Amino acid sequence: MVNIPSFREIPFNDLPPLPPTEDLETVPVLKAVTSASRALAELKGRTHTLPNPAILINTIALQEAKASSEIENLFTTNDELYRGLSLDDDPAVSAHTKEVLRYNDALWLGARRLDERPVFSTNLFIEIVETIKRSNIGIRSQPGTKIANDATGDVIYTPPEGEDVIREKLANLEAFCNTVDDGLDPLVKMAVLHYQFEAIHPFYDGNGRTGRILLILYLRFTELLDQPILYLSRFIISHKSDYYRLLRDVTEERNWEAWLLYMLAAVESTARETSGRIAAMNDLIESFLAEAKDQLSGRAYSKELIELLFVRPYCKIKFVEDAGIAKRVTASRYLHELAQRGFLTEHKSGTEILFINHRLLELLSS
Repeated sequence: MVNIPSFREIPFNDLPPLPPTEDLETVPVLKAVTSASRALAELKGRTHTLPNPAILINTIALQEAKASSEIENLFTTNDELYRGLSLDDDPAVSAHTKEVLRYNDALWLGARRLDERPVFSTNLFIEIVETIKRSNIGIRSQPGTKIANDATGDVIYTPPEGEDVIREKLANLEAFCNTVDDGLDPLVKMAVLHYQFEAIHPFYDGNGRTGRILLILYLRFTELLDQPILYLSRFIISHKSDYYRLLRDVTEERNWEAWLLYMLAAVESTARETSGRIAAMNDLIESFLAEAKDQLSGRAYSKELIELLFVRPYCKIKFVEDAGIAKRVTASRYLHELAQRGFLTEHKSGTEILFINHRLLELLSS
């Protein structure tokens, strides 16, 4: 057993390479893998039930961005988040909200990059963090980075130091991620890669959010999901102290089993919750369409327009026009009619009028 207090003050340049030498796939872990895999399979199927897959981008994925940023004490509201998404350069949108929106951009950028070239790489990690921070952060090159307890200031962990050391460990992580014939279950590998990335801590800032994006991207990379929409950060927020304690337990005691069980529970719980949320959105879309058809006539209840209101919960006349649904005057009439009947809420922001799908926001906030 190491002397823990002094160990935490020393840069962990001896972080063991992957794969770990310990037995990872214990009986409890394999049982948890089975349950989590079933939940993911159900979620994967659910994503194909939505009439328009773009709905996922501005709903569940954006809520993941919001929750992941809350772990880093970056808070925003759904109202401000969707206003920021819909209004260019709105001065009322806070710096925190803009950073949350950049997280969402980074998530989908990572998904596109893996579609273009299905390889996990250090350059991908850097591009993700630089999108989040909108800065040329690059790999840490200066010493002095420490992770401390916010309340006491006590050092909890000191990550590896030296750019060459960090890049060597990232190269090992790349090889681990990209190897498909090592016999380890992809969900076990997902949890291991997340620990290793957090332990390497390659950047001056943005490591936590980048690491959580990599979690979701790896599930897509291994085809366990078709879209990067698993809402893992909400589980981590609810079990935050366990998350950090179990990370430390791997570092200090090589206790992989407890960490793996935590992450597998997170995947299972989140997958089931996300499946339920998609089912609820489908029900809401269907009821919205049925009620609109009953109360309004003609184009105002078209399937394309209703779907757009779920892709763009804060809708503008321009969005309807750009989607080719109607010209500006007609688009304005459709949205105002829906607002007058209580389907949408009008909100004036500067010179813009936003039409808010308040029913969807209530569902996302529940």
